[in-house]
Amino acid sequence: MKESKENIISLFYIQHLKVKEIAKKVNTTSAYITKIIKQDVRYNEEKEFRKIKSKEKRKIDQNNFIKNKRLQKKMDDDFMAVQKQHNQAVMELSKSKHLSNENYRKWNISAYKYNSLKKRFEFDSKLGRSADVPKYIKER
Repeated sequence: MKESKENIISLFYIQHLKVKEIAKKVNTTSAYITKIIKQDVRYNEEKEFRKIKSKEKRKIDQNNFIKNKRLQKKMDDDFMAVQKQHNQAVMELSKSKHLSNENYRKWNISAYKYNSLKKRFEFDSKLGRSADVPKYIKER
């Protein structure tokens, strides 16, 4: 029996196992384990040590929870923004099967330069243009 008590004390104070874990290992009740460890002079010191460790772990877990929650919110917000852009593009492109000259210019804005004298957008000749691309688009 003495060997068993020393084993319980060793498991609790040296290996820092929990009462339930020790009870399962030694095959006895947790009340018996508690009774034995409370008789030791190191009990209050160990109790304080475990309280501090628990507090530190709780703080780390809470910080991780908050960090993960913020990350998830950012991912959700990014997804929503991309989804909005996609829906907007779908709406603009699915209005008709043929893209109007004005929409083509907006879609390909870098290819057209505004000529204020003629009040129109003119295709940049340096880029090379196929026959179905409008050479110029009048301002509305």
